[in-house]
Amino acid sequence: KGVLAQSLLAAAIAPDQAFEVAREIEAELMRRRASEVDRDQLRALVTDTLERTMGERVAGRYRIWRAFQESERPMILLLAGAAGVGKTALAQEVAYRLGIPRVTSTDSIRQVMRIMLSPELAPAIHASSYDAWQVVPGLASAQDPIIEGFRAQATTVAVGVRAMVERSIAENTHMILDGVSILPGLFDPERYANDAHVIFLAVATLDPVAYKGRFEARARVAARRTPHRYLENLDAILRIQDHILQLAEDHGVPIVDNASFDGSVLSILRHVTETLGK
Repeated sequence: KGVLAQSLLAAAIAPDQAFEVAREIEAELMRRRASEVDRDQLRALVTDTLERTMGERVAGRYRIWRAFQESERPMILLLAGAAGVGKTALAQEVAYRLGIPRVTSTDSIRQVMRIMLSPELAPAIHASSYDAWQVVPGLASAQDPIIEGFRAQATTVAVGVRAMVERSIAENTHMILDGVSILPGLFDPERYANDAHVIFLAVATLDPVAYKGRFEARARVAARRTPHRYLENLDAILRIQDHILQLAEDHGVPIVDNASFDGSVLSILRHVTETLGK
C-alpha cells in the first residue's frame, strides 16, 4: 500500500487521499481473492478507482505520469524565485511525490563555481543575490545597481545551469532544479525541446508580510544561515522578486504564489502532469 500510495501522489492528491485509495484497491483485490495481479491490471484498477472516487481529471493525471515513465526524454522541472520564497522545500516535496531522485539548486552550482573562479574573475558569484552589486565594479552608479548585480550573478551561474540540464539529458534522468539564478529569458527551455520536457515555473511570496515572516521563522530555527542578513536586505529581495515576476510575465512563465505549502505542491504537480499531457 505504501508503494502504491506514493505513486498516486503524482496525480496531485493529498497523501491521506492517496493512502485511502490504496486501501480501497487492496480491499478490492481481497474481495476478488486474487493471489497476484500484474502491473497493467493494477494500473487499470487504480485508474478506475481514481475516476470513480476523485474524478476524471485526477485519473487523467495519474495515467499521464504512469505513461510518461516509458518516455525516452527526461522531465526537467525548473523552479525560479527570489531568496526565501520556499523553492527548495517545494522542490524536495515535489521530487518525493513524483519519485524523482535528482534535486539540486543553483546555490550548489554557484558554490562549485566559487571554487573554480576567483573573486577577481567572477566577483558577482562571491556575494549573495541581493548584494552582488557591491562587489561588481562600476555598478554603484548604475540606474538600478541591485538588479544589475543580481543579473550579473545569474548570467554567470546560467552556464552551470545549462551544464546540469545537458547532463540530465545525456543521462536521460529526471531532475528538479531550483534557484534564484534561473531567470526567465536568460534560460531558454525551447533550446532543449527535442531532447527533454523542460517545465519552467516561478515561485513567489506575493504577500510582503508573509515574506518577512518566513525570514523571521528562519531566524528562530536556523541561526547558522544568518537570516538577519535577509531581514536587513528585505527591500532588495522584494525588488529582485518583482524583477523575476516581470520577466516571468514577459516570457509566459507561470507563477506559483507560495501562500500555502501544500497548495503550492499540488499546484506544481497539476501543472507538471497537465503540461506533459499536452
